[in-house]
Amino acid sequence: MTLAKRVVPCLDVKAGRVVKGVRFAGLRDAGDPVELSSRYRDEGADEVVFLDVTASLEKRATMRSLVRGVAASLDIPFTVGGGIRSMADARLALASGADKVAVNTAALRDPRLITRLADVFGSQCVVVAIDAKRTERGYRVFSHSATRAVEVDAVEWAQRAAELGAGELLVTSIDRDGTRSGYDVELLRSVSSRVGVPVIASGGAGRLEHFLEAVVGGGCDAVLAASLFHYRELTVGQVKDYLAANGVVVRP
Repeated sequence: MTLAKRVVPCLDVKAGRVVKGVRFAGLRDAGDPVELSSRYRDEGADEVVFLDVTASLEKRATMRSLVRGVAASLDIPFTVGGGIRSMADARLALASGADKVAVNTAALRDPRLITRLADVFGSQCVVVAIDAKRTERGYRVFSHSATRAVEVDAVEWAQRAAELGAGELLVTSIDRDGTRSGYDVELLRSVSSRVGVPVIASGGAGRLEHFLEAVVGGGCDAVLAASLFHYRELTVGQVKDYLAANGVVVRP
């Protein structure tokens, strides 16, 4: 049986509001997270991802009350990331209504956190987010909301994260983020061809064709987008209809 490809809106949250920028900078307001998540549920989103984009930089936990508000508006899977630094942080996020937790900076600092999370909550609850940038030495990983370079190869880190127990990988191209120039298909293909867990494409969606490229050329299991959906330039339904018209299995 062919698994359906997923279309996933992303809520990048700062100070209680959804924001969006270009290459993680120049953030501008995009709306209320509860209102947006409700809209995406009604449009047929398969999941919603909530990322507290300044939690790691500010060394604080994710905003629990806001997570609870978004979770209350959803009846689809809900992933929460940003500020998940420990088992306790993950437990609080899940208790607040998240179905999955996404870890990035904390997992780079302590890779065994991935295994501990998977052992306690199950791999299906653990998403490892990878922010990658193209360099002369290949794709390198960045932490702290893409502000700090880490001397780690992105594809090798993806393989290790999967081996340690990650149930999914959320792979974002820093170069493409917010540019509308298309996903980094080479990066996505490099990761998806080397791991046995689902890969979520992130960073660069600008046209319907880009979603198809990520699924077909990049080998991804899900496509994530933010500003296109926030500003109503495309709807989740339009993306699903386009993918289905091009032979991709999606949920109605």
